[in-house]
Amino acid sequence: MILLWPGIVLLMKLALRNQNPDTRIRKLLNIALITVLSFVSVASPIQAFSKRSETCPSDVETLMTRMLKDLPGYSNRVAQRSRIGDRSVEIYNYILVAGNPEFEPLPLSNLQYEPELPDETKQVFFTTLERQYTPTEAILLQNYYWLFLTPTSEGWRLVLLFSQLADLEQGDLPLPPQNAMNGAIGQGIKLWLKDCRAGVLKQ
Repeated sequence: MILLWPGIVLLMKLALRNQNPDTRIRKLLNIALITVLSFVSVASPIQAFSKRSETCPSDVETLMTRMLKDLPGYSNRVAQRSRIGDRSVEIYNYILVAGNPEFEPLPLSNLQYEPELPDETKQVFFTTLERQYTPTEAILLQNYYWLFLTPTSEGWRLVLLFSQLADLEQGDLPLPPQNAMNGAIGQGIKLWLKDCRAGVLKQ
C-alpha cells in the first residue's frame, strides 16, 4: 500500500497544475475516490481469504464433525481422478454420506508386542453410506471405518485407517478389517487434513 502513495502524489501535482480552484476541488475529489477504490479492491481478496482461513480444531470431536461433513466430496474427487487415470475400472464406489462418529477407544496394549502408536493417538469409528456401481447394477453399501489420528506441532495427521464391510448376508462370517489408507476414503482424509492444517477449508 505504501508504494502507491508516491504515484498518487505525483498524479495529484500533474492534475492540479494550472487549474482554477473549482476544477482543482473536482480533481482532488476524483483522485481521492480512485485512491479509496484502489485500497478497497486490494483489501477485498485479503478479507475473503481471512474468511476461509481458520485454525484447525485442536479437539478431535470438533475436527471429526467438520471432516465427516466434507469427506464425501474429498473422497469422491479422489475416486474420480483415479477412474480418469485408469479407464479399465468397471466397479467403483460413490460416497453418499459419512457420519456416526464414536470416540471410545479400543485397548491396544494387548495387540502390540511393543507400543508402535504414540500415546496421543486418537481412535475414531465412523460409518459411510456408499453406492457401488457395477456394469449391471448399483448397490447400496454401508462401511465401517476405524481411524487413528495423532496431533503434531503442525496439526492432525493420519496414522492408520481400517475398513470393514457392514452389510453382510445373514450367516456370513464377518470379513477382517482391511487397510484403507490408500483408498478413496484414506486419501480423502489426508487431503482434508492437509487443507485443515493450511487453513484453507471453506466455512
